[in-house]
Amino acid sequence: MSKVKDFTDKIWYGTGAVGLDLSYGMFNGRLNKYLTNVLGLNTNFLLGLTAAARIWDGVNDPMMGTIVDSTNTKFGRYRPWVVIGSLLNSIVLFFLFFNPGFTTGMNGGKASIWLYVYIAVMYIMWGMTNTSADIPYWSMVPSFTTDPNERSILATIARAFSGIGQGIVSMGSPMLLNALGNVITNTDGTTSNVWTQGGYTTTAAICSVFLVFFSVLSMSKVKENVHVTPQEKFSFKKIFSVIKENDQLRVFMLFAMLSNAGFYTTTGVLDYFFEAVIGDTGAQSTFSLFGTVGSVLGMLVIPVMMKFTTRRRTYQFSLSLSLFGYIGMFLAGQFMGNLMMLNIFYVLTQIGTASMFISQTVFLADVVDYGEVKMGVRRESVTFSMKGFLQKMAYTAQTVILYLALGISGFNSLTPDADGKIIYPTRVKNAISAVMYVIPPIFFILSIIVFSRMFKLHGEYMEDITKKVEEARIKRLEAVNENGG
Repeated sequence: MSKVKDFTDKIWYGTGAVGLDLSYGMFNGRLNKYLTNVLGLNTNFLLGLTAAARIWDGVNDPMMGTIVDSTNTKFGRYRPWVVIGSLLNSIVLFFLFFNPGFTTGMNGGKASIWLYVYIAVMYIMWGMTNTSADIPYWSMVPSFTTDPNERSILATIARAFSGIGQGIVSMGSPMLLNALGNVITNTDGTTSNVWTQGGYTTTAAICSVFLVFFSVLSMSKVKENVHVTPQEKFSFKKIFSVIKENDQLRVFMLFAMLSNAGFYTTTGVLDYFFEAVIGDTGAQSTFSLFGTVGSVLGMLVIPVMMKFTTRRRTYQFSLSLSLFGYIGMFLAGQFMGNLMMLNIFYVLTQIGTASMFISQTVFLADVVDYGEVKMGVRRESVTFSMKGFLQKMAYTAQTVILYLALGISGFNSLTPDADGKIIYPTRVKNAISAVMYVIPPIFFILSIIVFSRMFKLHGEYMEDITKKVEEARIKRLEAVNENGG
């Protein structure tokens, strides 16, 4: 079984995930509030934009996977795309949080039609450029090794660095936005921070620079140790045959999208939750710190549990732990009003979620092997493009739920006062609370059911598939050597 050369190689590979998650963290965690509370865009427009972007992603993501699968350069198949995609994504990320001078919809005004057009273009371009970096990056996992244990280690390290990127954004960006924002004095004598356009632009610029830095650093150190040439040219017309023929890919997409939607629903509503419900945006960084601690501890779940149980049961445990954490968050936040207990239960949620993401990366690598055995063709990047697509679908579910909740509760009719602060009525606070810790556990329950009943890549069945894939790989390498390749 081919392996990544040593532990250092795995570390260098993992560093690339830091930059990717800096960009995704800004998009998923900070964009919603920026669009509504700084640009004053209508949530009905944002609902339509989200739907349109996902329709395009359904074409663009697998198309990008096809392009990567057909790439063959002296620098490898994946590395050039990771660097190019990261550079393009960093540029778009900056302009997504930059207003070139269009009239906003704040302070009783009406947003310029050109602002809507500008945001729509940048929003869709962010998805396209993120795809061009994310798909080739994660597609490298199954190309490195067929050893399940090696894949678990590699995925754990990459997800650990991914968690670092998420932690930097979730903790650091609220602190930076508070520092760069406006401080106002409330009627009761307390102070509040109002996040401003300049703060968002500066934060996005910093994330953009480090996105490129970590991507270039990672890809300059990592070598594509296992390069499997496609047995046939894979045309765009055959893209959707991967989904049609690989039943386990469809199952994976369903249970992973459900659990991811639960996770993203929480991260997407945090800005609103701490401003409207908690009334203290400063507490958000502490909450995110607890979540980062949970993410780090989550890296230990698989190595520890795999010593005495299976990956299947480990994944079920991870989802169940997240579910338990959400129940605790609901009780602590809705009935106890105890912020510290809310933080503690969030640790449990993040432990389960971090372990969940690691397992999903390994499962998708197994799906690639399964597809090769079933269809006779190995399609790594096209299969891994589904990972990016399902993440965007999960983000879409989160966005739809959030904007529907805001719209129904009357958020669009709210206007900021002279200092730029919005006063949230009880109905809006309740809607935000429901999105925070009532909706997510529903997604996790559904994900556990789908995974437990329909995903069959485990045990002796998966061991047999791995054996066949390794045998096929050895034959291809022998053929290449015989031909002088």
